[in-house]
This record gives sequence, structure tokens and C-alpha cells, in this order.
Amino acid sequence: AVFLSAAFLATSSLAAAAHVKWFAAYDVAGNPRSLLEVCSAPFFQLLAVALVGLWIGSRTERTAFGCVVTAAIDRLSGALQARTEDMFRAGTAAFFVALWATGGIILTPELTTTSAVIPWLQAAIAVAMFWRTTLPLAAIGIVVLFGVGVAAYGSFHMMDYPIFLGVAAYLALAGIGRGRRGIRPLDVARWGTAITLMWASVEKFAYPQWTYPLLQQHGELALGLDKTFYMTAAGMIEFALAFALLWTPLVRRIAAILLAAMFVSAVFEFGKIDAVGHLMIVMILLAVAADNTAAAARHPILIPAYFCAALVVFVAGYYVAHAMLFGTMII
Repeated sequence: AVFLSAAFLATSSLAAAAHVKWFAAYDVAGNPRSLLEVCSAPFFQLLAVALVGLWIGSRTERTAFGCVVTAAIDRLSGALQARTEDMFRAGTAAFFVALWATGGIILTPELTTTSAVIPWLQAAIAVAMFWRTTLPLAAIGIVVLFGVGVAAYGSFHMMDYPIFLGVAAYLALAGIGRGRRGIRPLDVARWGTAITLMWASVEKFAYPQWTYPLLQQHGELALGLDKTFYMTAAGMIEFALAFALLWTPLVRRIAAILLAAMFVSAVFEFGKIDAVGHLMIVMILLAVAADNTAAAARHPILIPAYFCAALVVFVAGYYVAHAMLFGTMII
């Protein structure tokens, strides 16, 4: 029941699913909420809910019911699993054509540019999707665009988007026809997505006020909850689902389905900007949901320790990096 309640809130958190920097004012260099404010009683209550939900999911995977669920997902996603690379190439081409047609955007809506060269680089990346031999060139182009974003907006801002580096790695590895040292292209893209979402979830803890205007404009999205609690819950659920992308096959497939549902649902509320901005992440989530590759077993008892360690690393990393770059207080 706890896990189902969390899943319901996750798929209902449309305002949190919309990337706030695309729709509302923000100040990356501004003071975040102190860690004492973040680590409130609701934060730890929601942490407990997340731990229970993750443990239940991990434990269920090892049961007969988990095998039934896995088999059902395999049947529903078999055709997609067989054409994952085709989906990647088509999705990437569509994304960069949209950027080229819009103009003035580096990689995402808030990353703007006046360069006349960048749209043509984006068009070239889209064209490179037609041939496997040119995929590594497209990967280089994406890395160049990421570097332009770092030069224009800073490394801290671009920590929102390591997903693009994951996509670039996928294309490079797919282009040469193999992974390095047993690392599959999809695994690299999955890690890039998980890191992106975990970092973004910490931003919901640190700057919930950025999303308040969206909650004001779309009042029904808050589900009648206090806005501060809502943002803490949205951040914790997003972090938990993102972390689950790094766990065992069924857990990460269920997490990918829930996250994809959340992002797709947000499109109906926030429109084309959200659809284009999240196209790459939805593409990767669908690929993860369809992926039936076996992985090394991990005992369910380990997931709370791993999750708490990841949460500490990302929250501390966010606040320490912010303090070093912008001179803000941590506590």
C-alpha cells in the first residue's frame, strides 16, 4: 500500500515532472534552503517510505510473482527491445531536428544562443543518425554542444544534463558495434539518466520556491498538499525512482515505466516545450523498460544502505559544489 501510494504521487507530480527552468524564473547562484531546512521531519518520513517501497520492489523481484511481472513486461515490450537502437536513432534525429527548426537553443529550452553555427551542427547530428558509421561523429557533436553549454552557463548548471553525455556515449559505442570492457551502450545511457534525475531531485529540495509559481498556475497539480511538503515528496520520489534505475532488472524496469508515465503525462499539461525537452529522457526510459538483459543478483537488504549512501552523496555534492562555486552557506 505504501509503494502504491508513492507510485500514485509520482505519476501525479506533473509540476515536478516539468523542468522548472523551462517555465519559471530561477537563480542558480542564489542561496538554496539550508540543509537544516531540507532535513525536516517530513523529509525523513518520506525517506522511510522510499526505503520501504524500494525494499518491497527488490524483494518482490525474487518471488514467483516477480517472475510473472517480468514475463508480462517482456511480452509487451518485446518488439521495442528488438529495435532499441532504431528508437535511439529516430528519437535523437527528431530531437535535433526540433532544435534546428526552433533555433536559438543549445540543448534544452533555457540554454539559449545567438550562434548561427549551432543550428547547423544540430541538423548534422540529425542527419548522422541515418548511418551507423556516422554515429560516433554525432556523439562528438553532442559533446561539443554540451561543452558550449558549459562555457555559456557554467559546469554547475550543466550538471542538470549529463543525460546528453550518456546519449553521446550510447551513439559512439553503437557506432563502433560494441561496448568497452563489457559495458553496454544502454547501460551508459541509463546511468546518465539516473544521475540527471537524482541531481534534479536535489534541486527540488534546495529550491522548491522555483516551482511555486507553477503550482499557483496549475493549482490542481498539488493534490491539495502543502506546497513545501509536495516539493519534498516530489523530490524524494524522483530520487528513489532514479536510484532504482541503477538497481536490478525488474526494479529498474518498473521505475522506468513510472518515470516515463510521469514525463509523458506532464506533456499534456505543459505542452510542446516539455515534449521536446524530455524527448531524450523518455526515449531512454522506454529502452530501459524494454531491456530484458539479466544482471547480477543483489540482496534486497542492501538497497536501503545503497540508497541512503547515494542520497547523502548527491545532497552533499550539490551543496558543497554550490558553496565552492558561489560562496553560499551549506548549513
